[in-house]
Amino acid sequence: MTDPAGAEPVQADPAGSPAVAERDSPVVVVANRLPVDQVTGPDGTKTWTRSPGGLVTALEPFVAGRGGAWVGWSGAAGEAPEPFESGGMSLVPVELSEEEVDRYYEGFSNASLWPLYHDVVEKPEYHRTWWDTYVQVNKRFADRAAAVAGEGAIVWVHDYQLQLVPAMLRQRRPDLTIGFFLHIPFPPYELFTQLPWRSAIVEGLLGADLIGFQRPSAASNFVTLARRLHELPTKGNTISYDGRTVTAKAFPISIDVASFDRLASSPEVVARAEEIREELGNPEKVVLGVDRLDYTKGIGVRLEVFQELLEDGAIEAPSTVLVQVATPSRERVEHYVTMRETIEQQVGHINGVFGSIAGPAVHYFNQSMPREELVAMYRAADVMFVTPYKDGMNLVAKEYVAARGDLGGTLVLSEFTGAAAELKQAFLVNPHDKDGVKKQLMRALRVDPAEGVKRMRAMRRHVTRNDLDHWATSFFASLQEQT
Repeated sequence: MTDPAGAEPVQADPAGSPAVAERDSPVVVVANRLPVDQVTGPDGTKTWTRSPGGLVTALEPFVAGRGGAWVGWSGAAGEAPEPFESGGMSLVPVELSEEEVDRYYEGFSNASLWPLYHDVVEKPEYHRTWWDTYVQVNKRFADRAAAVAGEGAIVWVHDYQLQLVPAMLRQRRPDLTIGFFLHIPFPPYELFTQLPWRSAIVEGLLGADLIGFQRPSAASNFVTLARRLHELPTKGNTISYDGRTVTAKAFPISIDVASFDRLASSPEVVARAEEIREELGNPEKVVLGVDRLDYTKGIGVRLEVFQELLEDGAIEAPSTVLVQVATPSRERVEHYVTMRETIEQQVGHINGVFGSIAGPAVHYFNQSMPREELVAMYRAADVMFVTPYKDGMNLVAKEYVAARGDLGGTLVLSEFTGAAAELKQAFLVNPHDKDGVKKQLMRALRVDPAEGVKRMRAMRRHVTRNDLDHWATSFFASLQEQT
C-alpha cells in the first residue's frame, strides 16, 4: 500500500543494451511485473525506480545475492526494452501489446480469475479470446525464463496471471527446479470447476515441484482438485504426477516488520501522527480503513456499519471519525468506475447527514499515499477496520500491527482474510453480518487499555517472528529440498 513516488532510483542501462547472457542465471523469478518502474522526467528522459512492493523487498536479496534474473512486464504496452542490469539482478522485460494487456491482464486475469478465486463476490466473465491470449502470454513468459535460467536453476513463478508457466517451463527445461506461489485465495472444487479451462490451469500448476498458497485450506483445495478432477494419487499435501511428486503447502506471506517498526517510531512519523489527529479536529476516536479500491475489500460494508452506528447514537461525529483511504485501481474497467461512484455517494450521504461545521464524519481519500503518510495514519488510528469479503492475506492488517510499537490501537479484521488465521487477537468479524461487525467495532472502540495492549503485544510477537524474510526463506528452503 505504498506509493511508487517513494521508490529509490536504481542504476540501470538507459540505452537498454543486452546485459543478460543466455542460460546463465542460477535463480530466476518470474512475475507479472518487473521489480522496477519506468519514470519519465520533466525533460523527457526515462529512468527506472525500484518498485516499493513487498514482493520486491522479499525476493531482491535472493535474486541479487545469487546473480539471478527477474522476468516480468515493464508495465507499459508496446515493444519491451532490452534486458538490463539493476541492483545486482538481470532484468528481462516481457513485451505486451495493448490488446494483450486488455485480454490477458484486464480480461482473463482480473475479470475471470480474480472474481472466481475470491468466492465469486462478483460474477466472473469467461471469453475464449481472453483465454487464448492468456495462453499466448504465458508461453512468452515461459520462453523468456527458459532462455535465461542456468542449467539446474531454481525458478520461482508468481501469482494468478502466470499459472500456465510452470508446465510450459518444465516442457522446455526439465532440468529446472520450479516453484509457484499464489498470492490470492484458491477456491474450493465447487467454485473452481466453473472455469471452462479448469483442467489446463491445474495441469499448468502441476508443472511446479512446490506450489505455495497463503492458507492450508487453499493448498487442500488444490490437492482435492488434482485428485477429483484428474484422478491423481494424493497423500497428505503431495500429488503424484508424471513421475514426480508435487507438494502443495501453505506459506503465509508477510511484511518487512523491522522496517515498518523503525519508520513508525521515527520522530518525524510520530509528530506527523499527532498532526493528523489535529487536522481531523482532535477526535476522541479515529477509525481507519486502507485498501485498494476493489469490490473484494468490503469498503461499502464499512461505510454502512459506520452510518448505522451514527444513526443508532452508539457513536457521534466528529468525536468519532472514519478515515478511508481507497487507492485507485483498474480505472479503465467500468465496474470499478461504478464502484468508486457508489462509495463516493455513500460518503457524501453520511457527511450530509452527520457532518457539521466542526468537520465531516468520514474523511475519504481516493488517492495513493506515500509510505510515510500511511504509517503515520496507522500510528494515529485507534482502530484499524479491515473487512474484506475474501483476501488471500491482507498485508494492511500486518502493517498496522508492525507500526504500533507503542502497543496502542486495536484491529477489527475479517475472518475471511489469510491474516485472520495468524492475528487471532484481533476483533474478528464476518463482513456479511453487519450486526456482528457493529458489535465488534464497538468492542474495539471501547476496549480496556490493558486488554488492548495485551492483544497488540501478542500480534506484534507473531508478525515479528513470521516476517517477510521468514516467508521467502521458508519457501526457498522447501523448494531446494525438492531437488
